[in-house]
Amino acid sequence: MYIPKHFDEPRTEVMQALMRDYPLATLVTLAADGLNANHIPLQLTDDGSAYGKLSGHIARSNPLWTDFDQQTEVLAVFQSENSYISPSWYASKPQTGKVVPTWNYATVHAYGKLRIIDDPAWIRRQLEDMTAAFEAGFPEPWSVADAPADFTERLITQIVGIEISVTRLQGKWKISQNQPPENQSSVITALHESGQPAMANLVADAAKP
Repeated sequence: MYIPKHFDEPRTEVMQALMRDYPLATLVTLAADGLNANHIPLQLTDDGSAYGKLSGHIARSNPLWTDFDQQTEVLAVFQSENSYISPSWYASKPQTGKVVPTWNYATVHAYGKLRIIDDPAWIRRQLEDMTAAFEAGFPEPWSVADAPADFTERLITQIVGIEISVTRLQGKWKISQNQPPENQSSVITALHESGQPAMANLVADAAKP
């Protein structure tokens, strides 16, 4: 990934926070006929390593689990808020006119070796752990045990577990860091006015001294 210095986000904890908050990843693998991409929720857990472990599951009918190069790293791409930035939002526009459109975003690339786990007990634990994590914020969290046992057992036979031990991370936060303070301020205001508070907050965080 191309990362200009001012957009580089090297802090592991910041990248991991994005991965936890936006767990739907684009998983890129090398298949027999070329690159393959699947969109899969992946749960990041601390396994004592530097970058953690990603786990999830896919349909048994998905060829991913039998058609990938086991010697090649896979890439999981996580992305948070993204927003079009209009040139008209820059405070400097009336002064010089030297402004152009751009797009703000924050993304993490996680690399590692993919492991396939065809084990019903592991898959059940993964389903329970992921469900508990994603349901935690609801007033009445749903659990796997709420579904009929025979239904769950049948479901487990139809999916396969996947796990990635993350070996490296890249983070790119392109959130107006290359703009002067007056433009950052005007972009923050415009983002709030256009109903994009999450991106406004990202820009505001980057603008802090």
